Amino acid sequence: MKRITLLLCIICICLQINAQKKEISLAKDNIKKGTNLEQAESSMANLLKDSANRNNEKIWLTLYEAQKKQYEQGNEKLYLKQDYDTAKLFLSVKKMFQTLEGLDSVDAQTDKKGRVKLVYRKKHAAMLDVHRRNLYNGGAYFVNKQNFKEAYNFFDMYLNCSIQPLFTGYKYGETDKNMPSAAYWAVYCGYKLQDPKATFHYAYWALKDTVHYQYMLQYLAETYKMEKDTMRYVSVLEEGFKKYPRFPFFFPRLIEYYTKNEQYDAALSLCDKALQVNDSSNLFKFTKSSVLLSLKRYKECIDLCDSVIAKDSTILGAYLNAGLSYFNQAVEADKALKQTDKQKKEIIQLYKKALPYLEKYRKMVPDEKGLWGLPLYTIYLNLNMGKEFDEIDKLLK
Repeated sequence: MKRITLLLCIICICLQINAQKKEISLAKDNIKKGTNLEQAESSMANLLKDSANRNNEKIWLTLYEAQKKQYEQGNEKLYLKQDYDTAKLFLSVKKMFQTLEGLDSVDAQTDKKGRVKLVYRKKHAAMLDVHRRNLYNGGAYFVNKQNFKEAYNFFDMYLNCSIQPLFTGYKYGETDKNMPSAAYWAVYCGYKLQDPKATFHYAYWALKDTVHYQYMLQYLAETYKMEKDTMRYVSVLEEGFKKYPRFPFFFPRLIEYYTKNEQYDAALSLCDKALQVNDSSNLFKFTKSSVLLSLKRYKECIDLCDSVIAKDSTILGAYLNAGLSYFNQAVEADKALKQTDKQKKEIIQLYKKALPYLEKYRKMVPDEKGLWGLPLYTIYLNLNMGKEFDEIDKLLK
């Protein structure tokens, strides 16, 4: 019985081997004719799914030839300006790299005596090196198509060649000037995919791309924020502002962070540094006026707002900040339990000075009741402006 079972096993193995040989032979025949190439590729890929075939070099090589033939046909059609799927062309290149890198891992296995005899590495590395630029081009193609996942895969493979044993001796990390650029685009794709791991993976290399450095800092900052890594988020913002103070991303987010955490001195210092770079910027001046308002440095705030309004009367926040500077002074003085007649008059004058700024702000942004409503209510009440008071009282109720 055991002999019969063994015999049946041997017969099955022989049948499998013969079927496999026929499948490889058919694939090679199709490759030679340039027909049914996708079928040839698929049949070889299916054979490799069986772990028993993983070390069969003939299958790997046939798979590569099927992919290479598809690439050559597509490249020829593009050269002749015939219709062809460009995405398919680039994907063929990527699969060629995957296949020969896979075969290299088989080629690099030790024999029974622990020796490694590389048969294909030098030849295959030279073959792929010719096409490596198309991994970069493929990544750029898919970025333009906004297929960021596929684009990342291309740039990842392009960069990964620098550490692939197959390309030992090419030293891409030292000789390829496009590595930082490829790393930047890989980071960009990771950022667009909102994938922190992909974003950070090539960040160190991407920061060597001086052309896109400010954008790199932006992507890193936003990713750190998404990861809730506040310390690194702020650190990158500070570096970004220091190096690129005119770049619109860093300044407003640093101000937002400082003011939200009541670090007003740091916020004021940032505004002063910004104004040193561009002292005519009304945005920087208005932002500084907001910080001065928070610091209760009201006179400086009013003077700055007046200078902003004189230059550009459409900057709404300047009216609000100036009005609130007068209004806050009046409210703070009004809290005193005992007031002299002179102090009462000064308080009234402060309310009167606040009034035109806040009414102007209300007129310009009527929907912002939460900002101008209560101050105007208080001013109308203290200035005995009955008609205006009744109107705003009904409005706020």
